[in-house]
Amino acid sequence: MRIKLLQNRVLLGRQSVSSTCTPLGSTMIHSLFLINSSGDIFLEKHWKSVVSRSVCDYFFEAQERATEAENVPPVIPTPHHYLLNVYRHKIFFVAVIQTEVPPLFVIEFLHRVVDTFQDYFGVCSEVVIKDNVVVVYEVLEEMLDNGFPLATESNILKELIKPPTILRTVVNTITGSTNVGDQLPTGQLSVVPWRRTGVKYTNNEAYFDVIEEIDAIIDKSGSTITAEIQGVIDACVKLTGMPDLTLSFMNPRLLDDVSFHPCVRFKRWESERILSFIPPDGNFRLLSYHVSAQNLVAIPVYVKHNISFRDSSSLGRFEITVGPKQTMGKTVEGVMVTSQMPKGVLNMSLTPSQGMHTFDPVTKLLSWDVGKINPQKLPSLKGTMSLQAGTSKPDENPTINLQFKIQQLAISGLKVNRLDMYGEKYKPFKGIKYMTKAGKFQVRT
Repeated sequence: MRIKLLQNRVLLGRQSVSSTCTPLGSTMIHSLFLINSSGDIFLEKHWKSVVSRSVCDYFFEAQERATEAENVPPVIPTPHHYLLNVYRHKIFFVAVIQTEVPPLFVIEFLHRVVDTFQDYFGVCSEVVIKDNVVVVYEVLEEMLDNGFPLATESNILKELIKPPTILRTVVNTITGSTNVGDQLPTGQLSVVPWRRTGVKYTNNEAYFDVIEEIDAIIDKSGSTITAEIQGVIDACVKLTGMPDLTLSFMNPRLLDDVSFHPCVRFKRWESERILSFIPPDGNFRLLSYHVSAQNLVAIPVYVKHNISFRDSSSLGRFEITVGPKQTMGKTVEGVMVTSQMPKGVLNMSLTPSQGMHTFDPVTKLLSWDVGKINPQKLPSLKGTMSLQAGTSKPDENPTINLQFKIQQLAISGLKVNRLDMYGEKYKPFKGIKYMTKAGKFQVRT
């Protein structure tokens, strides 16, 4: 039986998890249920005693009351338990707890579970989880010890539980062996638990991706009602030895509400606004941040619209044009426009200047795959709507939802100044990439 060392305590955010968080003998996370979008429980894991599946009935009731999957409350109280959940990749990860614990702590752990599955299997889906169910249970057993987070770093987990490969699967089937490693990870014994010792690479490289997601609501006159940016810096670091990195920004004051990977030295950030850290080996999220000051959030696209319904007519007019705005000359691509039309709309006869469009007369959902926006010839979608005879004019015009991405642009204006390495003598290859994409981007008409 593997010895579970005191150093295995996990850092989530900047807080260490130990058994002093709750009374001795209690369990923080009692059970975990994985539920698909159809409401089927396809995997469950219990620590200590088994919690009946019937506890999920409270979750299903909350799911029915929510209009969309994303609107299910993250914390659902029941007479004897609390249900905490996250929804990712069309799967609900539902944790059952019996004692009162910080809810964000549990939610952060659930996100770590999803990220770990994605790192192990390439994608996190119901099919992949079912195909690798043995590895999933082994990983969950290491991530939680008696209901408390234990090892959540991907590097450590991959030494404890080997990621599945075709060859390893065949060998395990023939020999009856498992993916569990036969020795304790070297990183667990060091003062840097997120990095294993003796790392060696022929090509030393460090890549950083600054990815920003903009959420906005625009009113029918084009004015911004709300706008905010959720940003992350994802890293892929493959460096020999034990490098010590510093990352500085041109405008670090833009960063607000920042959450760091445990490797970041927080005191230096507070005093100098410089990220100083010994990186994990491989892929990891260095930090996430939030920009909510409305004057700092630039809106990168605009929509001109003319959607009208007549009281005494069975026809309506539909016209929208999409264009770039404040993009620093960068191309807006991957543009997708969707709109939920009123129930009285029977059909739509539309002509796009570019891309393909579909209208589902059953769900009343209009989709327009625009693609890239050419500033010299703005894409437009024009035509008429057929309305149900005898029905009154809809009370509200439909809202327009946009999806898009812009390469090599951080819409907040955040820019990396320089990346320096100490502690090793070689010169690594370094690269920074920026991307802005739409989160919940809504235009009211």
